Parts: sequence; C-alpha cells; structure tokens
Amino acid sequence: MIEFYKLLRWEFKRIFSNSVLCAIFFGAPVLYGFLFGYVYQQAKVVNLPIVIVDQDNSPLTDKVIDAFEDNEGLLVKDRRYNPGNILEEMPVEQYAAVVTLPSGFEADILQKRYPEVRVDLNMANILNANTASKNIQQVLMTLNAGIEIESLKKQGLPAAAAMTSYESFKINFNKLYNSTGNYLSFMLPGLLGAIMQQVIFLAMALVFSRDFEDGYFRQLVKKEKSSFYLIALKATPFILFLPVMWLFVGRLFVFFNVEAEIFNIPMLVLITLLSLASMGVGMLFSVAIPNQLKATEVLMVISTPAFVISGFTWPSLAIPGFINGIAQSIPVTHFLTAFRKVAYLGGDMSHVLPEIKMLLLIISITFIAMAMLLQVKINRARKRQAA
Repeated sequence: MIEFYKLLRWEFKRIFSNSVLCAIFFGAPVLYGFLFGYVYQQAKVVNLPIVIVDQDNSPLTDKVIDAFEDNEGLLVKDRRYNPGNILEEMPVEQYAAVVTLPSGFEADILQKRYPEVRVDLNMANILNANTASKNIQQVLMTLNAGIEIESLKKQGLPAAAAMTSYESFKINFNKLYNSTGNYLSFMLPGLLGAIMQQVIFLAMALVFSRDFEDGYFRQLVKKEKSSFYLIALKATPFILFLPVMWLFVGRLFVFFNVEAEIFNIPMLVLITLLSLASMGVGMLFSVAIPNQLKATEVLMVISTPAFVISGFTWPSLAIPGFINGIAQSIPVTHFLTAFRKVAYLGGDMSHVLPEIKMLLLIISITFIAMAMLLQVKINRARKRQAA
C-alpha cells in the first residue's frame, strides 16, 4: 500500500501536468453546462416572425391580425396586401410562416361560403415550424369558433345554446411531467449526460496511451505485474474527482430552476454506473490503442453520435434496428432512459433495473477485456526487460 500511495501521488502529478486532460475533464462540464443552460434558458420558443398577406383588408381581417399579435409565440413581422417577393426575402428574414387571408374573406364568411386561409410553413427548421403551426392553429381555431358562435347568436340562439350547437363535446388536455413544455427541462439533462460521458471517455483515453508513448509504462511494470493493480492506480484519481464534477452538474439543475428529482438514491446509483461504464470504455481503448491522438479520435467517433442515437430526443422505435443495437453498447443510452424514469416520472430502483443491468454488463465486459489485454502487454514488457 505504501508503494501504491507513492505511485498514486505521482499519478496526480501526471494528471495535473497534462493541460489538455485538465481542460477536458474540469473545464468542459463547467463551460458546456453553463453554455447549454443559457441557450435553453428561455424554455420555450416565442416571437417567431410571420408575414400576413391581407388581400381582403376588412374589419374582420383586422381582428384576425390583432389575434395573431396577441399570441406570444408569434411576431407579426409584416402585414402586406399582396405577396410580393416573399421567397426572395425568406433566406434573409427567416419567416416561420406566411398566412394569406384571401380577397373577399369577410364577405364569404357572412354568406357561408367557407373561404380558405392559406398557411405556408417554413420547414427548414422543424421545431420552429411545428411551434408556429401550433400557435397559428390555436389563433385561427379560436377565431373560427368565435365567429360561428356569434353567427348562431345573431340567428336568435341564446349564448349557451349557440356554444353547445357549435361543440358536440369538449376536449380537456391534462399535461403530465413537464406540464409547461419547458424546453430547458427537456434538453439539459440529455446534453449534460452526453457531455459527462464524453468528458470521461476522453480523459480515460489518455491514462494508458500516454504511458505507452512517453515510456512511463515500462517503469510501472517494474514495480507491479498485476493488471488489476495498474487499473486501480489509474482509476483512483478519477473516482475521487468525479463526485465533485457530478455535484457541480447537479447544482446546474438548481441554478437553472430545472424541475427534476435528481438528489435521490436511484440517481446516485445511475451516475455511479454511468461513470464506471464510461471509464471502462475509455480505459479499454486507452490500453488497446497506444497512441493518445488515435485513442481520443476513436472515442470521439463513438461519443459524438451517442446523444442522437440514444433515443432521448428521437424515439428508439423510429430508429433502425442495427443502429439501435449500436446504441445499446453506449452507456449514456441506458443512463438517459433511466434518468427520465427517475427524474420526471417518479420511478424507483425497480423501474430502472433493466438499465442498471445493461450498465453493469458494459462495466463487466470492458473491465475484464481491459484487464486481459493489459496483462498481455505487462507480460510482454517484463519479458523485454528481462531480455
């Protein structure tokens, strides 16, 4: 143990002497955590620019435009009486939608000819298009109902009867779990989980590959011939650092007022298993590829698409089977699935057992493979030294 502590002190010195490793491990979660938090801090999309082409220019279309202006999700950027060169303006102005109120709109409504309101959506940004579509439908459907009810009242029906004549039944949507549709609450957990996995991957990619490059590995094998000993030596500093980094990540949820139950036992188990699984994958590639640059490049290739294929934003059921199979071998996939169950749906340990089992499987496979491969390299190095 005395020798282990000596080597451990030297390991800490090597870690802090590597500016790239320190920047990745300590700087990335802080920088990206605040960056993504502030990007999504508004929590929902508002003031999407739209153009209204008012070809009727009547008192009724004035009311329609007033209703659009009162909607917080939309911003009436321009009201015009003919389309003009909207297609040429679109690359510059980035309108989310163009709403065209046809000529004779008010007269057609009064005479029950059911005019058509045309809505052209800019689908270049699907999120903006869907948000604009939802808000435009909300405005137009509300106006449509109001106009119909007013028409029935003019025909002599009482207000209550006019309401029931227009609506045969009511619809009540009850939003559960993130009921406000807060985009920050939706995106931040997934992004931070993916960032922490990538940070651990890249940090662990350097622990053995650096030793192979600068010859320090030959000194280590003179002192100890067990692969488990060297794995413990390399992992211990990061096992001590990671709780501090996870605590900082947890405080980001508090700082940005994200409503999620993250300070509990199931979440502690999940972040522990994600950390160990990510360490196992990173250290395995560090042993297998004795070059710092190549090891980090390979792990970047693995970690870059991890968030996209994890099923966090795009449902796993819609992802092809072979890509889903790849995603199952990446720790963050199981972590994010379990995170949503615990943090938002109020699940306990029994609800996340499938994800826990998969993370334990990844940990077992990577650490066993790493120990076997490292032992082979230790034996070869000792044979060369003996020769």
